[in-house]
Amino acid sequence: MVRNSLGRMIPETFAGKRLLPYRDPWSLLPGRDMATRGLRRVNPGSNKLLANLHDAITAAGLKDGMTISTHHSLRNGDFLLNQVVRTIDSLGIRDIKIASSSIHPVHAELIPYIRKGVITGLECGVNGLIGELISKGELDCPVIVRSHGGTARALITGDVPVDVAFIAAPCCDEYGNMNGFFGPSACGSLGYAMVDALHAGCVVAVTDNLVPYPASPISIPQTLVDYVARVETLGDPAKIVSTTTRITTDPIGLLIAKYAAMVIEASGCLTDGFSFQTGSGGISLAVADQVRTLMRKGKIRGSFGCGGITGYFVEMLEEGLFQTLFDVQCFDLRAVESIGRNPSHLEISADMYANPFNAGAVVNRLDCVILGATEVDTDFNVNVNTESNGYLLHNTGGHSDTAAGAKLAIIVAPSIRGRLPIIRDAVTTVTTPGDTVDVIVTERGIVVNDRHAELKEELIRRRAPVKDIRELRDEICRVTGEPRPLEFEDEVVGLVEYRDGSIIDVIRKVKE
Repeated sequence: MVRNSLGRMIPETFAGKRLLPYRDPWSLLPGRDMATRGLRRVNPGSNKLLANLHDAITAAGLKDGMTISTHHSLRNGDFLLNQVVRTIDSLGIRDIKIASSSIHPVHAELIPYIRKGVITGLECGVNGLIGELISKGELDCPVIVRSHGGTARALITGDVPVDVAFIAAPCCDEYGNMNGFFGPSACGSLGYAMVDALHAGCVVAVTDNLVPYPASPISIPQTLVDYVARVETLGDPAKIVSTTTRITTDPIGLLIAKYAAMVIEASGCLTDGFSFQTGSGGISLAVADQVRTLMRKGKIRGSFGCGGITGYFVEMLEEGLFQTLFDVQCFDLRAVESIGRNPSHLEISADMYANPFNAGAVVNRLDCVILGATEVDTDFNVNVNTESNGYLLHNTGGHSDTAAGAKLAIIVAPSIRGRLPIIRDAVTTVTTPGDTVDVIVTERGIVVNDRHAELKEELIRRRAPVKDIRELRDEICRVTGEPRPLEFEDEVVGLVEYRDGSIIDVIRKVKE
């Protein structure tokens, strides 16, 4: 074991891979050139269209020990990954790694296939029961959790070589041109799948909506697609929405949003050209609503909103408060509808969104991002992967990517969650390093990182409830009591990889 710069003990190897301990957010450079897929030739009259997944997996040459990928734009409504794994099992193929952009509670169906050795590793974010069982040591399936930008980086560099990518294509023609805008399983942006299509060894477009050639518009072109397979259904778009997309009415949440808007206004970044990202939760949308009011009042026109796009951002675009939306993933059906008709609602790849190893990601142009947390510590490190019980229940998403890129990264969270304090001496798991977190906002007060002395002074001048982070921690603990330390086994069951490929923390087996 070796100690990284945050004091976390990291194994030298994991699941056969040699690991690089996290050092800082900025200094690690790419260690290899871009991985490229082999060239191929498709002659006139060649037929890419196959009857089903069985034929597609056979044609793709999938074998024991290979790696597959899917994308999660249908989120908890995705049916494709489960269908692919069932078919892999029926063919007798074993020891498969999954490198999807994320897996969700709907994918709990994979658990029996992990137990029987069909699936032997996860190179992706994990939400739900699978992560819990891995944390308990009840599933023998090493997991490496990456951010969205980190996932793109790993595919592009070849750190995670994907042998076959299965792309859910809601609108697709027989030659492989596709988009996610139309059809019974429309999910909007295919931003995560774009990277897989460029770098996987073989690409299979899977569709429940085969349209006459050419499909239009084209998100992923025929030049990247080897086969097209038909299925009865890709999923349920109604379940794209897995968190609330309504502004909170909870008084605590509204107070947090008010304080966060005060921080944004005091920072001086709320001027023409303002760029902004927020999540889909009720508090985050309440912050967006406060910002919307300030922009109207000041007649401010922002440059772009980005990330996972909600109908709320669509309304701000159509109102003229933003010039453009950069969309790597639609978070609700209003966003899905918008991206198919609005030329200022732009589909972008996960590479363009957040990969740290390219010529400049969109996150680098963010003025402000609003992020959540399960825990924050007195060094401003943030945990979004594990819950208070130590179980791995959440993926990283774009959390560490946007915190690193934005000029102002604001964490919003209630001071007490589940009778436990949100601010700890040390978080259970480090997802996002404190070096990239600027402000923490709770209903009990605002904490500003010491490197932003001018912002802190301005907030104090405006009579905002600014507090020292240790002062706020002590205040909360007087209400909750000191939390009981979690107990873990020595066994490492998963890794949290920082966006540059270094290991920022580990997931250990929880002691029951």
